[in-house]
Amino acid sequence: MTAPIDVPHLSLIIPVYNGADRLPASLEEVRAFLCTQPYSWELILVDDCSNAETRAILERFSAPNPAVRLLRNEENRGKGNAVSRGMRAAVGKFRVFTDADLAYPATEVGKILGDLEGGADVAIACRVLAESRYLMSPSFFSYLYTRHVMSRVFNAMVRWTLIPRVLDTQAGLKGFTAHAAEIVFPRITIPRFGFDVEALFIARKHALSLAQTPVFFRYNQEPTTVRFVEDAVRMMRDLLHIRRNDLRGRYA
Repeated sequence: MTAPIDVPHLSLIIPVYNGADRLPASLEEVRAFLCTQPYSWELILVDDCSNAETRAILERFSAPNPAVRLLRNEENRGKGNAVSRGMRAAVGKFRVFTDADLAYPATEVGKILGDLEGGADVAIACRVLAESRYLMSPSFFSYLYTRHVMSRVFNAMVRWTLIPRVLDTQAGLKGFTAHAAEIVFPRITIPRFGFDVEALFIARKHALSLAQTPVFFRYNQEPTTVRFVEDAVRMMRDLLHIRRNDLRGRYA
């Protein structure tokens, strides 16, 4: 890997919490992708207080690579906090975050980056566009009738209450120009999964342009409906939290 110049073209942020069994393969896929790109870049790994095995993997990967920065939270603060910390630490012209399990292959980062280079302030993966494709084990097909349906209901409520016309707020692949990131992420108040909606709401509040990008994604594990119900209740509270913040002028 080569060290980034003072202002990298791309800052790629990956929040990490445990997952040591898949992490080495994910990091290698990211490394291989970045090393083939013609532009300068930096990779920011944010360890959200992972276990010792995961920490060791991150340290071995980042130590010899000057283009990689490893940030560590001393306590688990949630994905939203980890992404926000990475975005605020980034110095790239364009800043993209993706999940550590690479449900969106590293090459999909290029699609988000392309939209930002094309003039969008914010670019988000959209799994429900007709052009999107996915890879799923047949054993996960029950997902299509449980969590997927519930997710669509949640997104419909988000569109109705907070963010019109955004079809997929929760996809874990999003990009921001440096200008947009500097507007959005200092204003984030939700530390966990509801931060996606809050980030997009802030972007809309500040009239930032948004592109929705079809992607290829893969379901690496079957989600549980029970956990999803718990997440849905928490996200409904987050929607109310965002609305209260807006009424109080928190996002101005």
